[in-house]
Amino acid sequence: MPDETVARVLTDGAMEVHGRIAGSSNATLLVTCRLGEEELMAVYKPSKGERPLWDFPGGLFRREVAAYLLSELLGWGLVPETVERREGPFGEGSVQRYVLEDGTSHYFTLRDDPRWHPTLMRLCAFDVVANNADRKSGHVLLAEDRLWAIDNGLCFNEDDKLRTVIWDFGGAPLAAEDAAALERLARDGLPPALCRLLTPGELAALSDRLAWLVHLGALPELVDDGGWPPYPWPLV
Repeated sequence: MPDETVARVLTDGAMEVHGRIAGSSNATLLVTCRLGEEELMAVYKPSKGERPLWDFPGGLFRREVAAYLLSELLGWGLVPETVERREGPFGEGSVQRYVLEDGTSHYFTLRDDPRWHPTLMRLCAFDVVANNADRKSGHVLLAEDRLWAIDNGLCFNEDDKLRTVIWDFGGAPLAAEDAAALERLARDGLPPALCRLLTPGELAALSDRLAWLVHLGALPELVDDGGWPPYPWPLV
């Protein structure tokens, strides 16, 4: 299905809710979106189902959309197609194309296979720029013979919140094509489609992280400074 058709089905398709996905801390619903003869399984995260957090404002679903846009701006294709819906069975929220993963793979099982290292290093760079506060191992899926990054709602805080399990590549230089993509975005600036989803402070912090990573030219290393460990919980 062409990308523009996927976006149209997710945005405008009639939505049938099948149920809540087990283990989700917020309301995360498995749905089918139908538009004419086209239909897609999807994951719907309504704003009304978000649990309030002390360190993130409401509207986490917009961060899911922003993470997809950032991935696409970089040309990395790490996040399944994700759109913002103004209406739905439980109100506004994000809708993300459901990827049928193998059910057994996650970061800790994938990191030992060298064929995935370039994508995992790219995802590490993505999470640094996005300031991902919750990159669990189970948020890295093997589906459609490629890796996908899901559950990106806890991103883009203007304070340093990076918590991830992907520290194995710390110190490795950025791949040339990844460095070029980051440099291009830093040079061109953030587009309006992304700017409308985040606050001015968050956008400024995003630009700062982007510039910092370009200057560093490598993936950051894990530093034990005796403070709060930069890992999510649970790890998987």
